[in-house]
Amino acid sequence: MALSAEEREQFLAEPHVGALSVAERPDRAPLTVPLWYQYTPGGELWIRTLPDSRKARAIAAAGRFSLLVHRTEPTVRYVSVEGPATRTEPDTPERAHEMAARYLPEDKVAGFLEFERSQIGEHVVLFLRPEHWLSLDMGAV
Repeated sequence: MALSAEEREQFLAEPHVGALSVAERPDRAPLTVPLWYQYTPGGELWIRTLPDSRKARAIAAAGRFSLLVHRTEPTVRYVSVEGPATRTEPDTPERAHEMAARYLPEDKVAGFLEFERSQIGEHVVLFLRPEHWLSLDMGAV
């Protein structure tokens, strides 16, 4: 059964690992990569990435992307959202912390952020305005 608008937005707001897909080349299937994301019901979804990553370049060229999140317990459920990439902004320490704290235990956040800063480098934040939704809850299968 499809989820209501409220159910799908609440599910997307939970800290699932997302699968981002974006058209990268006309002769290939979409680039699809797992990543962390942030979403507040009614707002824009955002991700952090390196400014010159394949996904950042592909999103800039395509102007849009999609994200799929799913679970298998207690029921099989998924939400897929697609829409325009509305803007790119420089990352901030606050956004980096918010994202890390969403996915990691509290005692691992500072170490992860230090590793990211010293070993990976500066990020940008890309925003998506949800435009098209697909959702399903298959119940207890």
